[in-house]
Amino acid sequence: MESDNRIGCFLRARREQVRPEDVGIQISSPPTRRRVPGLRREELAMLSGVSADYYVRLEQGRDQHPSAQVLDALARALQLDEDATLHLHELAAPAPRRRRARARTERVRPGMLRLLDSWPQTPALIIGRRMDVLAANAVASALNPICVVGMNIVRATFLDPAVRELYMDFDKNAADTVASLRASVGSDLDDPQLTELVGELSLKSEDFR
Repeated sequence: MESDNRIGCFLRARREQVRPEDVGIQISSPPTRRRVPGLRREELAMLSGVSADYYVRLEQGRDQHPSAQVLDALARALQLDEDATLHLHELAAPAPRRRRARARTERVRPGMLRLLDSWPQTPALIIGRRMDVLAANAVASALNPICVVGMNIVRATFLDPAVRELYMDFDKNAADTVASLRASVGSDLDDPQLTELVGELSLKSEDFR
């Protein structure tokens, strides 16, 4: 992901998921070859009531603070749900000036490690803000292959086929996992390791996208 153009990356990803026929755009018969999946830029601009030139500037990051009315129009055209619409508004909000973010190392206090080990019959683990497993006791690791120190729960959920087989309802578990990641990181989107994780999963997992 382009860390300085989050709104453009989001719009492009969601635009590619909307089929023209789902929003009332007629496809010629026989259909002409489309170079991109989903909606074209000019089609989304037309549906949103903005000029194609303005939408291009928005997606390319040359205008990163559109009005709330424009964002709502884009959300309607992209058929975003309430959570995704709120996320779009948050991406467009001016961010406070801050120093360049550094990767943060998360550590577990020795007392917490001793506490986990004192529960030999109760699975327990400690998860970091990016959903990394920071600590796990032996019974947790034996019950679930995700519960291993160094494992990232989000990455394993979407990229490890063995993990997918653990859940009767994978779609619900996947949605819950992403919701937990969103809640954990909050509005702090400048974490380099978080950006790397989201970028990797966006490229490798259609379900995550």
